[in-house]
Amino acid sequence: MTQGHIHSFETFGSVDGPGVRFVVFVQGCRMRCRYCHNPDTWKIGEGELWNAEDIMNKALRYKPYWGNEGGVTVSGGEPLLQLEFVTELFELLKKNGINTCLDTAGGPFNDDPEWLAAFDRLMRSTDLVMLDIKHIDSAKHKELTGIPNENILACAKHMDELGTKMWIRHVLVPGYTDSDEQLTGIHEFVSQLRNVTRVEVLPYHMFGKFKWQTLGLKYTLEDVDVPSDESVKHAKEILHAG
Repeated sequence: MTQGHIHSFETFGSVDGPGVRFVVFVQGCRMRCRYCHNPDTWKIGEGELWNAEDIMNKALRYKPYWGNEGGVTVSGGEPLLQLEFVTELFELLKKNGINTCLDTAGGPFNDDPEWLAAFDRLMRSTDLVMLDIKHIDSAKHKELTGIPNENILACAKHMDELGTKMWIRHVLVPGYTDSDEQLTGIHEFVSQLRNVTRVEVLPYHMFGKFKWQTLGLKYTLEDVDVPSDESVKHAKEILHAG
């Protein structure tokens, strides 16, 4: 039985998929998003070791609160760095009739046949993927997150071919991701996908800034304000057009 490196749990998640969710935050991420509110999840190989059955049993204590739509979401960190463990957990959850949701930025996605086969197996036990698209321009994506975005967009296309239900999430950062050109680019890309049922605009915030300071990391968006209500509304109008 594979063990997962776990950062923490949230027992009543309300923004992590449909309904009320039990959220598993895995440890480890290679992206370095400049606005990340969980930089304490970055280090790979740390966190508490848990097996899938123990996590399921922990989650089941809260099942009475889930209603018809709720279930378990695996977030991070980056869940795809622990592909085998998340697959084992999701397959066990599905055997017990529990809705599964994967919250990922898609960074580890690649076309290695062995890796891709393992990813496809995970998708067979995944009810919903919430995929972050940080920026549609690859160079600017790398400036913002530390990595380019070609494999992330390929991940979205591949999941669409598989028929995986997706929500797309986009963090609106003034001066970085809020231009009409950038938002229109995301809209045009997402419009090609058949299985996207929701596009969410997540306004940039600085709630995680104190974690950067605690970890001795330089927060480079110090002078960036939160987006105005008007800019959030404008972004939604572009991303939801048509």
